[in-house]
This record gives sequence, structure tokens and C-alpha cells, in this order.
Amino acid sequence: MLDNIITNSDNMTVSTLLCLGASLALGILIALVHMYRGTYTKSFVITLALLPAMVQTVILLVNGNLGVGVAVMGTFSLVRFRSVPGNASEISSIFFAMAVGLACGMGYIVYAASFTVIIGAVMMFYKILKFGEGAATQRSLKIVIPEDLNYSDLFDDLFDEYTKKATLEWVHTTNLGSLFELKYKVVLKDAKKEKEMIDKIRVRNGNLNIICSRSAAGKEEL
Repeated sequence: MLDNIITNSDNMTVSTLLCLGASLALGILIALVHMYRGTYTKSFVITLALLPAMVQTVILLVNGNLGVGVAVMGTFSLVRFRSVPGNASEISSIFFAMAVGLACGMGYIVYAASFTVIIGAVMMFYKILKFGEGAATQRSLKIVIPEDLNYSDLFDDLFDEYTKKATLEWVHTTNLGSLFELKYKVVLKDAKKEKEMIDKIRVRNGNLNIICSRSAAGKEEL
């Protein structure tokens, strides 16, 4: 299973083309795994599909010297400073694609294919499960109040009534300091009473802006 087809083959051209074809095929499979029940852009998916082939080509160009190949590929990371930071899912998929490309570049095609199938299946399995997801009743709550109100315990009784847990994450001034904007992370006792809670908060904050949303899962960085 771990035989290196490059060192074991007399025809280097055939071996190289076989590695390239395997890298492209496995890259498409990795891209499909990333797309499964996730958010993505076309450009990122195309990059993910081509990344194993690019890594594999670099490894072949340095005659299978893994250390030199990784050093060369490391120079490509400079692009990271000229791009939008990726989330944890995108970064894990990139490492996934690079690992497969390295295996193909070293000639371990069967190992690369097995690794892709196993890790891809596990990634999809985790996406199907609610593994790591926040509670369905968890909310991000932003409340605007006048500057003359003391926010430290202004909503404590309402939070005791409607939430299991409420944490003040940050406070900042707005509208030239005449208003405070508060952000809480709360876990509701009963999601059906969300509007009832908001209505009571509106009475306290003078009917100023209130934003209640599901806790964002998009700010996930490595």
C-alpha cells in the first residue's frame, strides 16, 4: 500500500502523469467534501481542487526531497498576507489538500487515495452531526441605551426571567457618546418567549435599536 510508484517504475513519464492525474482527481474529491453542507465561493473551490496537483508538481520538481519541497511551498504562503483571512474550515481543507498533494508528489498514490477517502468521510460525518454546534437557544443580543442609564444591572431581572445565562461581552459609545451599545451573549430558557423579552427590553431602553440574532459561527479562525 505504501509503495512508491516513482522509485519502483522504469517509465518516469507515465509515473509523473499518473501522480498528476491522481492529484487532480483527489483534489476534486476534497473540493466536494468542503462544499458538502458548507459555505464556499467558486474561486476557493477551484483553488482547493487544483492545490494537490500544484503541491505534487513542486515535490516532483525537487526530486522527491520532501524538506526542500515544503520549503519551496512555504514561499507561497506570502500570498496569505495579501488575501482575506480564511475561517477554520477553509484552512483545514487547505491542509487536507496539501497533505494529499505531498503524498502524490512522493509517489504514494494508494496512500493518498486512502487518506482522502477516510478523512473526507470523517469530515462529512462531523458536518452531518451537530458536533461542535452552539445551542439552538443561544443568541447574540445588541442593545442601544441612552448614556444616562446605568447598564451594569439594567436588564438583570429580565435576563433572570428569560435566559439561562447572559454575559456582557463589550460596551462602546456611539452617536458622539450620547448612546451606549451593549452586546450580550445569552442562552434563552424558551425560544418562543424571545419576542416577549425584546418587548420588555424596549420599554427599558426607550425603544432604541435592539438586534437579536443567532450567535455568529462565521468568526472561526485558526
